[in-house]
Amino acid sequence: MSWSDVYLFCFLVGAALSVFSFLAGAVHLHLPFHLHLPFHAHHGHGIAKGGGAHVSWLNASTVLAFLAWFGGVGYLMTKYSHVETFFVVAISTFAGMTAGWLVLQFLVKLVGPSDEPLRESDRRVVGSLGTVSMTIRENGTGEIIFPLGGGRRCSGARSESGQLIEKGTEVVIERYERGIAYVKRWEELVK
Repeated sequence: MSWSDVYLFCFLVGAALSVFSFLAGAVHLHLPFHLHLPFHAHHGHGIAKGGGAHVSWLNASTVLAFLAWFGGVGYLMTKYSHVETFFVVAISTFAGMTAGWLVLQFLVKLVGPSDEPLRESDRRVVGSLGTVSMTIRENGTGEIIFPLGGGRRCSGARSESGQLIEKGTEVVIERYERGIAYVKRWEELVK
């Protein structure tokens, strides 16, 4: 196996898995199995700005960017230049690390903290206005979507009065017990 084969393999794996990862996120593709690694590489080694979200420097996106660029630059240099192997490895490594660093910076900005810390009211479920995303059957359970902590959350829901509530109806969470939101129609409270 030559160096160009190693670089080509790295490039193909990095590029293919990057595209697969992007498509899986864009179309919500779910694999029939779960992959759990026996270690967590981010303990104590990551980036968090302003006390917000923590992004590990060693994550799938940065590793795949490194592999793709390391492999791509290395392959092109071994095929089309006459540079010594040591310099090809060094330049390829630099290119891969730069690509990984750029992806990491993008992720930090993407999941970075907001300018202000969360208040207690940002975490309060009771009193939140939500929308029924799956019809709540009479004396049964459905699903609602509601804002929580600057994001959106979904939860199982039941009607406080036991009546049917159709999909798309705005509701208010009256109480929240054991992962189930008990709701009333917004219009009933406004009258």
